[in-house]
Order: sequence, then structure tokens, then C-alpha cells
Amino acid sequence: MDRVNFRTQIITRHLTNHHTSTTNLLQTATCLNYSPPELSEPSSHFDTNALRKLLDGESMDEIDHMFNLMIQSDLFCRRERGGKVFISPDFNEPMEKQREMTMRRIGYLKEQGVFDGWLTSKGGEAELLGFTRANSCGVFDHSLGIKLGVHFFLWGGAIQFMGTKRHHDKWLRPTETYEVIGCFAMTELGHGSNVRGIETVTTYDANTQEFIINTPCESAQKYWIGGAANDATHAAVFSQLEINGVNEGVHAFIAQIRDGNGNVCKNVRIADCGHKIGLNGVDNGRIWFDNLRIPRENLLNSVADVSPDGKYLSAIKDPLQRFAAFMAPLTSGRVTIAASSMNTTKKGLATAVRYSLSRRAFSLKPNEPEVLLLDYPSHQRRLLPLIAKTYALNFASECLKTIYVNRTQESIKIVHVVSSALKATLTWHSMRTLQECREACGGQGVKTENHVGQLKSEYDVQLTFEGDNNVLMQQVSKALFMEFIAAKKKTKPIEGLGLEHLNKPAPVLPLNLTSSTLRTTQFQTDIFCLRERDLLHRFVSEVSQRQAQGENKEHIFTMTYQIAEDLGRAFSDRFVLQTFLDVEATVPAGSLKNVLGLMRSMYTTIVMEEDASFLRYGYLSTDNAAVVRKEVLKLCSELRPHALSLVSSFGIPDALLGPIGFDWVASNSWSSVKHV
Repeated sequence: MDRVNFRTQIITRHLTNHHTSTTNLLQTATCLNYSPPELSEPSSHFDTNALRKLLDGESMDEIDHMFNLMIQSDLFCRRERGGKVFISPDFNEPMEKQREMTMRRIGYLKEQGVFDGWLTSKGGEAELLGFTRANSCGVFDHSLGIKLGVHFFLWGGAIQFMGTKRHHDKWLRPTETYEVIGCFAMTELGHGSNVRGIETVTTYDANTQEFIINTPCESAQKYWIGGAANDATHAAVFSQLEINGVNEGVHAFIAQIRDGNGNVCKNVRIADCGHKIGLNGVDNGRIWFDNLRIPRENLLNSVADVSPDGKYLSAIKDPLQRFAAFMAPLTSGRVTIAASSMNTTKKGLATAVRYSLSRRAFSLKPNEPEVLLLDYPSHQRRLLPLIAKTYALNFASECLKTIYVNRTQESIKIVHVVSSALKATLTWHSMRTLQECREACGGQGVKTENHVGQLKSEYDVQLTFEGDNNVLMQQVSKALFMEFIAAKKKTKPIEGLGLEHLNKPAPVLPLNLTSSTLRTTQFQTDIFCLRERDLLHRFVSEVSQRQAQGENKEHIFTMTYQIAEDLGRAFSDRFVLQTFLDVEATVPAGSLKNVLGLMRSMYTTIVMEEDASFLRYGYLSTDNAAVVRKEVLKLCSELRPHALSLVSSFGIPDALLGPIGFDWVASNSWSSVKHV
């Protein structure tokens, strides 16, 4: 009983004290007010416009033009929150309405002349302009960017690069004007990444000079075809081509799937893929062909052709080489996905960082103000390395676009390898960053209008389409393997893909790392090159040993996927570092160069800390790994004063960010509620 009385007295005192304390707090508490970070954060130490110019280059004015076109139109859902105007899609609308709005926005952009010359203008500048316009639209809505990408880059790209003059003359201009709406029918229910395995079959009727496209089984139905469910009038159909009973491999054909009134054509069946976790403004569909006849001229014949009397013609006799030549032009999709993922990442980071510079939580001492989120070292560690990595990857993305538009027949391999590596690396980074931003915004990150949570669902598919990321990394490693073996057979130095460092002696790393060592370009380059070099040698050695034991090469590549993926990441990280150094070299000494140096060091240090291969293969000792870990925190504290300037330099207009990044008190006030 004494024990019960004792506990009762303890609880009574606790409740009494708690009540008194709460009363006092309520008497002295003041309401929170929003304070713009521009008032409290230090003035920028560098020219933010110059930094943005490094990100966007000569495209900066065109990007701003595209943003302004969208901001000024009511079609882009202008709304006021907290005294500011924002635009974003209404994701509460039904799927059908979202699709309708996507097409209405495309109609508006067409009227503004955005599509003029997209496909009919020649040269690298025209291609860069297309990338810029599509990716700028994607900042507003991924569905809008994807619909443009399917129509221009995939359908239009197939006509441009797989077709010849007869196709260019007939199809390119109508595609620009949307008289023809195209889709890209490659993926099937049963085959995605393995394009060579698709099951759609096309035969040739010499009597009528027509191709006959057929879906022989349910797994051969075309699946996830963007634009097919509602809008597309024509499709670039990928199919096995059988001539006189011989399978000549995968080829592409132009097939009409709807008439001018929107009715599905005879011998074509179309179904809707239905609601998705994101991208519901895109009408993904499924297509079956029931012996659909098309003219002989509708074969896209840049690599191979069929004569009127049914003879198969190609200068490339080897089927594998012919398939490689056929698919080589189809890299624009990966290029634009990589660039698009950077815009998504910047949008999420700008919103989350601005919020963390105005939102406070907890006091460290009694009677002191609550602390800004970004003044907590743990919050800095969550967001600031992602900012630095985003800059590094954005530089690499811009480099990829330059490589692509300046491509030659000899550089196609480089475009394929680099686009595969960066598409995987940049989209992985995008999704990881959006998840961190969502969590860093707390409950507000779940609200659709604040973007960061919704963006995760909208962009998740980037990891899959245009090639599964893990498969792409294995393709990168295969290509590196082939380059190494080819150079070894010829007893010549390795050239291209940045692999020239393999011709030099292996770098020797310091035994004991220090902060100053970690920040030198020499050490950063050495350890990234050593990692790539060692993993390539390990990969070559393992594959060669298995070959010597009589194993099939494809089986070997399947079984060595772990080291292959490590090598793919090593190649990508080294490439990104090199592009960062190239950009940095163009900047004169001063405050901008200094902050670039901080971000480069943050990028290399965070890669070393987070990638297990540095410890797994012994490039870092456990003691040196501890030094790296401490250096990350030190770099965070040094980047903290630049946080607002760095996200402002992304160049994303306020109207395209989430309201949470601005006056989140006013935007959630009672007066902001629509009362019925």
C-alpha cells in the first residue's frame, strides 16, 4: 500500500508541475511568423547568374522563355497561395481529364510556335533546342514532357534516323504540326529490355507489295505504348521481319492505327493500360495487329530494305551487327531522361531547402528561439551533399547532350555507353533525392501541392523505361570489357571513353588521408581512376577465367553481374568527376571557383562514403573511411552559408516550386481555404 501511495504522490506532483509549466508557456508564447530566407541568409558570395550559366549554358534564355509561356497561361492551373502565384497540374482530376489537359497544353504550345522546325531544322543546335523545350515542359508536368518526348524523340526520331528521304519528306512536317500524332510501339507484354526477343511478326506479300503485321500471341501485344490509348494516329512498330521463311531480325515499320476522326483502324485493336502510380496525363495503351497490311514504303529502311519482288537487301550481312546499327540511333530517349531527371531533382531540392531555411524546430536552450532546420548538422547532412551531387551530375548531363548532338558514325559507341551510364546514375540520384526531400519536409512533403512527394510517383518510371538501370550498368561494363580486350589484342593503347588513364602506371594513394588531401584534384582523380581500373581488371580476369573453362560468354556476363554493376558505377563516377573538372577549369579564380571546389570535394567525398566498393576492394582502409566520414560533415558546415544561393542558381522559377518553399503559414491559413 505504501508503494501505491508513493507512486500516487509522484504522479500528482508530475501532473501539477506539467500543468503549471504549460500555463506559463501559453501565457508567453507568440505565434510563428514566416520570414523569407532572403532576409536572414547571407548575401551570395558568388555570381548566381554565372553559376546558372554553367548549368544551362546557351539554353538559359530559351528555358526562361518556355517557363514564361507556361506561367502566363491559365491552361497551366495558375493558383494563389500565400500571396504568390504557382502553377502545377491538378493531380486530383480524373485520369481522363489529366490526359485531356495534356493535349490542350500541347495545342497551346503549338500555337505559340514551340514545335516549329523541331524535326525539319538541321544540325546540333536544332536538336539541343528540342531537348531544352521538352525538358522545360517536364519541369511543369512529367506527363507533358513525356508526351512531347514520345511524339518528337521516339516517333519523330525513328522517322529521322531509321528512315530515309522518302520518309522524311512525307512524315516530318506533319509530325511537327500534329497532323500526324505518333507513338513508339516497341515494348511488348513479354519483352521489354530484350528487344531482340520481341514476338510481333511481319511478312511480305510480293503480289500486293505490302507488309503484313501480326500479333501471334498475347505476350506479343504492344504494351505501355505512350499515346496509343487515345491520341496517336500512327505508330513506329518494331517487329521481327520474315522474308521467304527466314527471320531477318527486328525492323521498324510505319503503321496507321487511327483514322482522321480518331477511330481505330481495321485490323488494329487498342486497349488502355489504365491508371498508374504517376504519369496519368499520358495515355499508355496496348496494341494488337490482326494481319494489318501496310505499303512496302513504310519499312524504315536506313539499314535494310525489301525490294518490290521480295528480296531482302542490306549492306550489313551479320545479323548482330545489323541489329546494333539499327538500334544505334535510339539513344535520344536516354539523353532526355537524364536531363529531365536533373530538373526534377532541382525542383525537389529547391523546395526542401527553402523550407528548411524558414521552418524551425526545438530550442537548444531555455528561452531561446527554435532552431532553423538547416542549422541542424543532421539536416545539412541530408540535403547539402545532394545539392553538390546534383551540380556534378547536371554538368555531366550537359556534356552528354553535347556528345550526342555532335555524334558521328565513329562516336556512336561512346554515345551509347555514356548515355547508358548516366541515365542510370542520374535517375537513381533523382529518386533518392526526392525521397530525402520528402522526409526532410516532414508532413508537408506528403501534400501534393508541395510537389516533392508527388514527384516521386511521377518520376519513378524513369528507372525502368529506356532500359532498366541495372541492365544498363551491365551493358556499360560489357562495352568496357570489349574495349579493353580489343586494345590488348592489337597491343595498342586504349583510347576513348576516358579510359586513357589505363595506359599509365596505377596511381599510388597516400596511406593516411587528411582533410587537405581529400580536397585535392589529384587525389580525387587518382582514387576514382584506381577504382575503375582495378574493377575493370577484376572483371576482365573473371570473365577470361570462365571462358577458359568453356563457359558461354552470355552466361558468364549473367553470373558476374555484381562486379559488372560496380564497374558501371565506377565508370560513371569517374566520368562525372572529369566533366566537373572540365567545367571548373573554365572559371577564373575567385568566389565562384571556390564554391565549385567545395561542391566537387563534397561530390567525391560523398561517393567515397556511400559506395561500399571503396571499402570492399580496399581503396580505403577503415581508418581512412572514418576520415572521409568526418570530412563530409566539415564540408556540410562550409556549404551551409551558400545553400540558398546554390538552389537559387538552379533557375527554377518560384511559380514552379511548392508553396512550402515560401510563406507556408499564409498558404495554410484559414483565409486560404475555399469556403462553400
